[in-house]
Amino acid sequence: MMILAFPDYLAQAQRLAMRLDVPLSEVVVHHFPDGESLIRLPPSLPEHLIICRSLNQPNDKLIELLLCATTARELGAKRLTLVAPYLSYMRQDIANQPGEAVSQRIVGKLLAELFDDVLTVDPHLHRISSLTQAIPIKNAISLTAADEIGLFLQQQFSHALLLGPDSESQQWVGAIADNIGFDYAIADKIRLGDKQVGMVLPDKNFAGIPVVIIDDMASTGRTLAKAAGLLQAAGCDEFYAVVTHALFCGDAYAHIVNSGIKTIWSTDSIAHPSACIRLDSLLAAAIKAIA
Repeated sequence: MMILAFPDYLAQAQRLAMRLDVPLSEVVVHHFPDGESLIRLPPSLPEHLIICRSLNQPNDKLIELLLCATTARELGAKRLTLVAPYLSYMRQDIANQPGEAVSQRIVGKLLAELFDDVLTVDPHLHRISSLTQAIPIKNAISLTAADEIGLFLQQQFSHALLLGPDSESQQWVGAIADNIGFDYAIADKIRLGDKQVGMVLPDKNFAGIPVVIIDDMASTGRTLAKAAGLLQAAGCDEFYAVVTHALFCGDAYAHIVNSGIKTIWSTDSIAHPSACIRLDSLLAAAIKAIA
């Protein structure tokens, strides 16, 4: 077994390799002036290769993953395991208008053709209950960072109120709260556009207690900023945010910071200054279970 890491996920892959006590090599990636990618792998590979890369900013990364996996097979790898803590293109699972591409189905089929195992963390799924419905292979494994987030919050607070931004977050936020003995509440959110969000807080007293907004991802940052504004209006003067996947597109991070959120924490599924909740223990345990 060997870990093969792309440069943008190298630090996280090194921690995973140490957990598993296996060797690590880095994929060499070169970009030509026209945007094409050149991929170079070690010329000698073991039968079982674990390829590590989160799929934020996915379009170039998916092409490079295709080149990498295909070349690994040509070099003799018999089993390819993809560790992609953030998995892109999972949100669109139906055609909302005639002629729309159903990206979840298309990208899921591509990954199923390239890999024997796919491991990810808190994928953004709507109408399906299992990742195998999106990626049709036996070992399409959806992990959750709930325990890691809960342990981290216990180190920061003796007690806090956890706030989920919408009904989809209720089961996840509720599980974190129950595991660590914190209270929780769930807001009601309506997405009005890519950067427009309507939200209503539940009828609850938010004054005098730290509040932690918890979401699976932050893309534009508008959901977190909206929740922050409502908490301020409700008399809360100490609120934080935790996200699994720190996408932070464009001005998102600055927008969140300017909203009054005291501190933003994220997992290291994506490299970012806020990434302080490590996932290597979670990922290593999942790999050992299927190895």
